[in-house]
Amino acid sequence: MKALLLLSVVSVLGAQTTRLVSSDLYRLRNVGDVRLSPDGGKIAYTVSYTEKGGKPYSKIEILDVASKKRVMLGGETSGNPVWSPDGTKIACSLTAEGRSGLHVVNADGSGARFLSKMEGTNSPLPLTGPSITWSPDSKRVAFVDARPGPETADASGDPVVITRYLYKPDHDEGNTRFNDNRRLHIFLADVGTGEIKQITDGVFYEHSIDWSPGGQEILFVSNREPDADIFHNYDIWAVRVADGVIRRITSTEHAEYMPRWSPDGKRIAYIGTRRGLTDLETTMEDTHVWTVNADGTGRREIGRVVDNRQGGPLWAPEGTHVYFTALDRGNVRLVRLPAGGGVPETLVKERGTVGGFSVARGGRYAYAFTGVKDTAQLFLKDGSAAAVQQLTALNAEVLQGKELAEVEAFTFQSNDFKFDVEAYLTLPLGKTADSKHPLIVMIHGGPHAQQGPAFNFKAQVYAARGWATLMVNYRGSTGYGQKFADAVFGDQNGNEGQDVLYAVSAAARRNPWIDRERMGVEGGSYGGQLSAWLVTQTHIFKAAIPLAPIINLVSYNYMTYYNMYEQMTFGVLPHQGDLMDTLWKRSSLRYVAQVKTPVMLLHGENDNDVCIAESEQFYIGLKDVGVDAVMVRYPREGHGLKETKHIIDSIDRSIRWYEKYFPR
Repeated sequence: MKALLLLSVVSVLGAQTTRLVSSDLYRLRNVGDVRLSPDGGKIAYTVSYTEKGGKPYSKIEILDVASKKRVMLGGETSGNPVWSPDGTKIACSLTAEGRSGLHVVNADGSGARFLSKMEGTNSPLPLTGPSITWSPDSKRVAFVDARPGPETADASGDPVVITRYLYKPDHDEGNTRFNDNRRLHIFLADVGTGEIKQITDGVFYEHSIDWSPGGQEILFVSNREPDADIFHNYDIWAVRVADGVIRRITSTEHAEYMPRWSPDGKRIAYIGTRRGLTDLETTMEDTHVWTVNADGTGRREIGRVVDNRQGGPLWAPEGTHVYFTALDRGNVRLVRLPAGGGVPETLVKERGTVGGFSVARGGRYAYAFTGVKDTAQLFLKDGSAAAVQQLTALNAEVLQGKELAEVEAFTFQSNDFKFDVEAYLTLPLGKTADSKHPLIVMIHGGPHAQQGPAFNFKAQVYAARGWATLMVNYRGSTGYGQKFADAVFGDQNGNEGQDVLYAVSAAARRNPWIDRERMGVEGGSYGGQLSAWLVTQTHIFKAAIPLAPIINLVSYNYMTYYNMYEQMTFGVLPHQGDLMDTLWKRSSLRYVAQVKTPVMLLHGENDNDVCIAESEQFYIGLKDVGVDAVMVRYPREGHGLKETKHIIDSIDRSIRWYEKYFPR
């Protein structure tokens, strides 16, 4: 009888759903790059893996659309797949048999052959595009590789000698504290003979390449200003394959990114801005899709009809339309626009985020999509088909039976009555008619970024514990038009912080189950800055966890790798006018004596965006005034956390920190 009763209990428990825990992150997979073959019959895509605990790595899989058969490329890691125009081969970056770099494999994934090393640089280079492109006859591959610059030896010697303004590496590099000063140049590989030829040289960086349909030129992007370290101004150029002669296609005071030839070679599509003031790290102005004639005439901002930030464009093979992603109220859409301008068509309207995408003839397109219940998976849509096909379910096993929380959107009016601000509330699991639940405010960085309904692992882990999370697209966020993005200009730690507090009040009023005595706040980068700022201005939060926060706007400006940030966000450099005083008045450190909230600071040891000295200052200040404070430093990390074991550790520590200070 006891055995039967035990079996019954086990059966019932087995049928019950379970919830996510932090360690589930080791098993989650997601799709990244997506590349349709020229005939649309195959898809090469990358899958990201996290089970080793270090930084995620990717592998390429090749899917036959008709048979659904798929193969994975050999080797330890692979990525960046690019089909040859004749569809018989794929060029990619691959590490196998002790060699890493440019490889060519057959369309079925077999016969991998090493062609050349293909190294990068840790120099800050925003919005870089493709690093591999094929010649139209499928006989050669152009690729981007790094070579030492004139400062490399001095900056890596003993002693280290610094001469460049941009002497720090990219924000997420995480391994060093200094720019390697290596320059990116364009090389050609003959697939048949293996011969390698360098066709650009000098002190500038060439990247974001695309081979012309006629075969004579290769597009690239480069900043060739007299002092490129100080004035960020990408333009579009073309190099002649035969002799290396370079011609300029755009000559503007703003920035152009990710150029692509039209199928007939007569036009180029790209994303760009209008304003002269931009920056290495970010731009307050939304990028839009433009077209220009191949000779540099006739520039048109065809993407202006969509008042939101847009991603790099792809041409329809027929040349009739341009495809691109656009941010939209917490979502990322896939949009198709007539190449001559006109009415845009939103192709992917579901709640979530479109990532990598690719286009074939007849309106067929494939894309990676992060929905509300899963990480990014692979989808395919035929122009004539009514339904979308989901081609991967990489997390079916780990998510099977898992109960996932719902995400609801709501809007409220800002404190100054200028905006309707949107927020996303992830509901706690286990909520009943009379239960009370903690609320964690999760603030996004940027500030020109957004949060939305797409699957958020940490929010779902919190929800599994019965905690709600609130994500606020405060003014300055993208996805709500240019006027909204501009609204944070000159007002850091100002009304955007009030937007967050007003969202908390609105959420608590509309949802009586939120326990006002158990509220926490966290965020990374600008979100870390706001988290730290808010606990100097209010005591409603029982615990705070800023990640990589800006604490002192003055010191930050002179220590970050992109020292023009404050000029971009306030209009002048700190030493001009009285901006230095304003920056100090808007710094959390100035008001540290007002903090009552326990603070746990998280920071990467080699963060060259928001240097760890920012957390160090706040940590000592908090200790001086008697506030319980902890500083957690993560080795080998840059801006934010990349290693899976570090991400899991940060989630577990956050849970313990909140539990320590939430009333029971």
